[in-house]
Amino acid sequence: MDASRRIERTAAAWLARRDGGDWSPQAQAELDAWLAERTEHRVALLRLESAWHEAARLKALAAGLSGGQVPARGHWARWTGAMAATGDGDGGGEAAGTAAANPHPASAVCDARAATPPPDLRALTFNPRPAVRASRWPAGLAAVCVLGLAGVVGGFGWQASGREQATYASARGQVRELVLGDGSQVTLGSDSRLDVSLERGRRRIALVQGEAIFAVAHDPGRPFEVEAGGRRAIAVGTRYSVRRQADGLRVVVTEGRVRLESAEAGGRPHPAALLTAGSVATAGRDGLLVRALAAGEAERLLEWRQGFLAFDDAPLAEAAAEFNRFNARRLELADPAVAGLRVGGNFRWDNLDGFVGLLEQGFPVRAERHPDRIVLHAR
Repeated sequence: MDASRRIERTAAAWLARRDGGDWSPQAQAELDAWLAERTEHRVALLRLESAWHEAARLKALAAGLSGGQVPARGHWARWTGAMAATGDGDGGGEAAGTAAANPHPASAVCDARAATPPPDLRALTFNPRPAVRASRWPAGLAAVCVLGLAGVVGGFGWQASGREQATYASARGQVRELVLGDGSQVTLGSDSRLDVSLERGRRRIALVQGEAIFAVAHDPGRPFEVEAGGRRAIAVGTRYSVRRQADGLRVVVTEGRVRLESAEAGGRPHPAALLTAGSVATAGRDGLLVRALAAGEAERLLEWRQGFLAFDDAPLAEAAAEFNRFNARRLELADPAVAGLRVGGNFRWDNLDGFVGLLEQGFPVRAERHPDRIVLHAR
């Protein structure tokens, strides 16, 4: 079990214990100490509390029972039986006539149970369902389809022999799964573009923009090269991601090895680096920084593929930039104090409103909502 799931389970246990009625000052002190250990602990508890309160409408299922009781199996069947027997409700007259014509010992049991009048639920109201939001990328779908079709038509003859010439793109908020002509698998991130050239002795991928994860088909005779930001990440058979950034690129290796070197012989030379599994390399104008992480921690950086963004005590400015990669509605920070707040945990990148709601609950921020953006102010 990875760290994020352990934190979620621990937070759930604290929430259940706190709301179970057996709560003491000592228990509160222990919870406060756990919350103070890491930002992820606090965010996890806030998220579960929010879901807990949203689910309060389920208490209606126990209407008419004393606090703490759970309805027994078939509890509500007796009320429906009573309504059918008395003609209350749709089709009641037909049901009553059937019961009179076909007496059965079970009917007496139902009648006895129905002697207790059912609770009056006519005044019961539910919170409104949130409006279903339209997809954020239909406007770019036509362009993506054209590029994809061009890639399919242009590369069809090549793919039969493991060769390919194609361009692939994704719209903002879209994640695409691709299989190249050599059998390599590509996960194309939001608002990204690849130019693919698979030849007899070389496999060259130009990451024009965005991010992609590559699961490289083993072929020692044809190195797999991904070019971006003036550098080239070369692998024979491995799994890694490459992401273009403002002044360079980031490479995350989760399996095998990747050699990072200069892309152009005539450009500024960069020392080559050999990256092993768990390596996270950030290359820019100031040089190359390589961090060694556990395999599970490196995988967390790629959870956008499953629809999540993972932060580990990260500045809110960094989190906002990540959300903006996937959403047309932007998250803007109006104050430096807000930008410096630290956040942690896993969040769905398509639920910007939920993320902002958690920030409002647990941090000194105020959200100003507009159709095209959400602006966060210090509170």
